[in-house]
Amino acid sequence: MRGGGKVAARAKSPSPPPAPTTIPTTSWAPADRSVPEIIGSLQEDYYNLCMEKSRKINSFVWHLLQEVDEEIEKGLEGIILNIPGNSRLMPAERITGLDVRYNLMSDVGAYYAARLLQKQHKLIYLNLMFNDIGPEGGELIAKALHKNTTLKYLRMTGNKIENKGGMFFAAMLQINSSLEKLDLGDCDLGMQSVIAFATVLTQNQTIKGINLNRPILYGEQEEPTVHLGHMLKENHCLVALHMCKHNMKNCGIKQLCDALYLNRSLRYLDVSCNKITRDGMVCLADVLKSNTTLEVIDLSFNRIEDVGAKYLSETLASHNRSLKALSVVNNNIKGEGLVALSQSMKTNPILSNVYIWGNKFDEATCVAYSDLIQTGRLKPDNTDVEPFVVDGHVYLAEVSNGLKKHYYWRPTYGEVCSQSSNAGSILVPVGPDL
Repeated sequence: MRGGGKVAARAKSPSPPPAPTTIPTTSWAPADRSVPEIIGSLQEDYYNLCMEKSRKINSFVWHLLQEVDEEIEKGLEGIILNIPGNSRLMPAERITGLDVRYNLMSDVGAYYAARLLQKQHKLIYLNLMFNDIGPEGGELIAKALHKNTTLKYLRMTGNKIENKGGMFFAAMLQINSSLEKLDLGDCDLGMQSVIAFATVLTQNQTIKGINLNRPILYGEQEEPTVHLGHMLKENHCLVALHMCKHNMKNCGIKQLCDALYLNRSLRYLDVSCNKITRDGMVCLADVLKSNTTLEVIDLSFNRIEDVGAKYLSETLASHNRSLKALSVVNNNIKGEGLVALSQSMKTNPILSNVYIWGNKFDEATCVAYSDLIQTGRLKPDNTDVEPFVVDGHVYLAEVSNGLKKHYYWRPTYGEVCSQSSNAGSILVPVGPDL
């Protein structure tokens, strides 16, 4: 698909599930159906709904609603109800939103999520990550957003809505004017839907962050990258663009760099897990000499090697004064290139975050980064290595810091969204860290 035509598609909506015939029970009254003690209105609404639909009351949800009712009774506003299926802790966020990641909602659950979006006019955050939602469920949610004017942040990560569902979301962006951040990473989008998003975003001036990670692409022409590059020339609102696993090569990064000479809004570019080599760094280093808006670049899991690292180092040392964070994790860089990056930090006062783990460290590399950390030029929370000494020799150990360490999971202890582990969203905030 080329040009600026509208995007549209049709699919049959799934019907709501039939109600079971079992008698609802609770952990407090398994046999006599006695009513558990109701603290507030949310618990009451949940109880009445379970009775109406002949559903068993979930004790975990009941406990969460009790806590929310108690918070509301104290006069607090803006509560987020977190029910992640893979979390062992009770999260403590306090924004108006719903987090139901890693459950088994499927298209049936998507039907009710769509109804929620149609009726709930205070919801601004919705996380449906990895819930077995397919193309039909994606269609329902996308269509519900045609009239929704409050939701700002939606995460559909890991739901296999495929090319068909992606087309409905692209069509939605032609109508919706409130959504600011959309995450469709790992959703099995096809080439047609990725190009559709590029086409729509030439006109949409509301979306500030979009994640199109790991589409299912065939062929070697990098056509989606060509269209996304064209979009960046026209779009003056997008702040964060994630293009991880796009099978992008040097030709593709050149298309993006050509657009970045004209773009003055993009601050976070993620091109990790692609096939970019040292030749692509010639283009990126050159554009960084004139671009003054890019603040975070994620080049992790490419193959820029020593030569590519040196191209970047020369620009960062002498020209660029806007880039704050650079990740070159797992790029087959050896000591010469890594030392060059460390040297650029001595003359560049703006670059604060550098991530280098997974490359080939020699003793000169270990000494160089140890010196940066010990002198305070590189803060320990702003890098993914930590020096230690054995028998008089300096080595580097890995620490759990990065641009988006908690993209797929949440820690079992400590901060849920720590600054050191999710530096990208801290340096370039686009709403909640989805």
